[in-house]
Amino acid sequence: MKLFEHEAKAIFRSVGIPTPNGILIHSPEEAAGAYSKVDSNQVVLKTQVLVGGRGKAGGVVFASSGDEAMRLSQKLFSMKIKGEAVHSVLMEPKLDIRRELYLGVTYDKSKRSPVVVASSSGGVEIEEVAKTSPSSIVKQWVDSYTGFPAFMGRKLAAQLGLGGTLLQDFGQISSRLYTLFEAFDADLIETNPLAITGDGRLVAADARLNVADDALYRHSDLAKSERDRLASASTLEARAHEMGVQYVELEGDIGIIGNGAGLTMATLDLVNHFGGRPANFLDAGGGSSTESFLKALTILNDNPKVKVIFVNILAGITRCDDVANAIVTAQRTLNTSKKFVIRLAGTNEEEGKMILKQHSFNAYSDMEEAARRAVVLAGGAE
Repeated sequence: MKLFEHEAKAIFRSVGIPTPNGILIHSPEEAAGAYSKVDSNQVVLKTQVLVGGRGKAGGVVFASSGDEAMRLSQKLFSMKIKGEAVHSVLMEPKLDIRRELYLGVTYDKSKRSPVVVASSSGGVEIEEVAKTSPSSIVKQWVDSYTGFPAFMGRKLAAQLGLGGTLLQDFGQISSRLYTLFEAFDADLIETNPLAITGDGRLVAADARLNVADDALYRHSDLAKSERDRLASASTLEARAHEMGVQYVELEGDIGIIGNGAGLTMATLDLVNHFGGRPANFLDAGGGSSTESFLKALTILNDNPKVKVIFVNILAGITRCDDVANAIVTAQRTLNTSKKFVIRLAGTNEEEGKMILKQHSFNAYSDMEEAARRAVVLAGGAE
């Protein structure tokens, strides 16, 4: 589960990691009043969304007056960033940033160990830094039994060229960040950028905290965060979450169901390759039953943008006859007029195709052929 920036920053402050003192607003009308309470003539307005790239999308802007803040916030609240609507905006004093660093903690599965990652090139995605400037990244793998004391953070700081007070502060911040990583069962925690200000302070200008879904039962205090996350999702995304379906809404008109995240992503890529526009990511799961597929089909049937439903199944534990029965049941009970393109391969493939044929459905064996057909039916190129 991803936390919003303002939630992550509140957690950072609880352990003494410096962050700007901001005000969360929920409408443009609140902007002028909030501006008068921020201790700065210049403020930054930051959309609170759970996707990356908001800066490039225009979701981070600066204002120098209450009127300007209100005008700009009207635009921000009308935005969608990568399909996600803006329900709140964080207003903070504009920092005098002289240098941007990166600091984060994640889990290195290859070494079965947490790793603290730092870079002298902050302000951009760490993946891009790894491609363009790998020498600017330093890492320290952590023994979970001993943790990450401040002296280890100071060693990383020295590798980044920091000294004096900055070296000491970096050690403290990195140690506290690791403490939060463990305490919240995080997949990832980071500040990017960790800003060096004009007066020589280190400030977490941004904050990110992703909690492992499997550990949420240990964090009942984050229940409100989960409600906020769902409030920012589309109605269908919220329904899918309640039904236990992995669903992300996109902007296209070809609804996609796959069994397994890898196959589903490959299906999206293939549809896009042939000139189609995927309407969603929907992973029905590797061991999906008739019931789970019926839930998935219900979600796509209720999406008014979807013209064609492309079901792509590579069966193992999942059985093709179960999928076929779910499609037949969906057509009968949902009274759907949407077109179906179905690809079945694997366990009980022939049985599944026979069921579909008896109900006037055609099933493909080849994934590319099926993807092309879905694009054509949606009105794309031949």
